[in-house]
Amino acid sequence: MSHPSASSPRKIVVTGAGGALGQAVVTAALASGAAVIAVDMAFPATLPAGAETRVVVDLTQPAETAAAFGAFGAFDALLNVAGGFTMGESAWDAGDNWDAMFRINVETMRNAVRAAVPALRQRGGGAIVNVGALSAREGQSQMSAYCAAKSTVMRLTESLSKELRAERINVNAVLPSILDTPRNRADMPDADFSRWVSPESLAGVMLFLASEAARDIHGALLPVSGRA
Repeated sequence: MSHPSASSPRKIVVTGAGGALGQAVVTAALASGAAVIAVDMAFPATLPAGAETRVVVDLTQPAETAAAFGAFGAFDALLNVAGGFTMGESAWDAGDNWDAMFRINVETMRNAVRAAVPALRQRGGGAIVNVGALSAREGQSQMSAYCAAKSTVMRLTESLSKELRAERINVNAVLPSILDTPRNRADMPDADFSRWVSPESLAGVMLFLASEAARDIHGALLPVSGRA
């Protein structure tokens, strides 16, 4: 990765910035001294105030995404947090959930990467960090659509890494297990939440992969499993 000038803070684009993990990533990026461009379809009042650049974008729309990224100027890293999970139907009858899981997890990532790579090439390098899933390393019952979508994110991460590493663009992904979010607590009230991965912990790993310290890491699919 190339180095920004000492007078210019690193600029990091965070998609899905309004969600539980996205807010944690924004907070960690701001704490590191970076300038943050927060991207999402809507923003809660709890988004850290330091993220002064908030851009409302439907990342499932390629043209809208490209137009938004074209206005960002130079940036150092793209952290693709946008995504989602639902339990689904049986694998033999995935129904509408199949399209929904690919749309929110794969298309958002592909459109953001398509828009970001030209800017990173022009800059002379940078980093892309995606979010896969530990559970998607193999198929799971009632989760075929989600596992297939996140597995696609993981394979795309590896392919992008092989294509872009010579241009000093690092592409890696984190593979979290269960995140300790309000929704997951509500869905699994009897679980031991202390064993789950905190959004803050996962955000720290993502910021590491986006940093100069990770310049020699390419195509990694890094499990972040807590104590589950």
